[in-house]
Amino acid sequence: MADPASTDLIQSVGNIVIAVAALGTASMGFVDALKAFGGGPSNFGFSTIRRTLRPFLPKNANGAFSEAELLEALKSNWINGVAKADQKAKAKALIHLGLTAGNAADLAKAAGVDEKTLASVADKVAGRAQGNTALTPAETNTLGQFDAILSAILDEAYERGDQQYRNGTKILAMIFTLIFGIAASLLLKGAGWDNAGLGVLVGLAAVPLAPVAKDLTSSLQAAVTAMQIIPRGARR
Repeated sequence: MADPASTDLIQSVGNIVIAVAALGTASMGFVDALKAFGGGPSNFGFSTIRRTLRPFLPKNANGAFSEAELLEALKSNWINGVAKADQKAKAKALIHLGLTAGNAADLAKAAGVDEKTLASVADKVAGRAQGNTALTPAETNTLGQFDAILSAILDEAYERGDQQYRNGTKILAMIFTLIFGIAASLLLKGAGWDNAGLGVLVGLAAVPLAPVAKDLTSSLQAAVTAMQIIPRGARR
């Protein structure tokens, strides 16, 4: 038969893993609930997107949209968690819609392409060019360069923004787990620096442990089952 002390120890460790992971899950849920207040943590990362894309957005009203309105449209997609690929495609489409001969110089400077050629492309796309409206090889090449650079900048902006969002929410959740862990430790074990320190350790472990808690618990349960099956003599 398995050693009861060893089996109890593994079961105790499993219970601790479940409890700590539950604290992390509860804290993440609390962070998620804060999104009801003006987007809350969902705003993390959008400042990078705003700063990176601002050189490509019209400074004044262009048709139905101004820079502020375009940023608000992009922000609404970001806060609501629209797929990144869709967000980048929409941002690229809006920037293309905002391309005119009047702001072509600014966009060309931001992308590092020829200003006059991009302005000529904008005129032809808008139908204001005189004579042949077909793009020349030079214009096609400039538009391709602009698209490639814009795609790379969009990738950088949204990937960095997503990283900042994930890190920000994890840090915020860890702050909550520290508060909850310390409070629970002091309430259950009494006031004292040792008990507060235990709460800090639990809080620090809770957030990273939550996603893998199920696998760890299953492994521990399997270990307990194996120890109950294997005779004591066979494990020496």
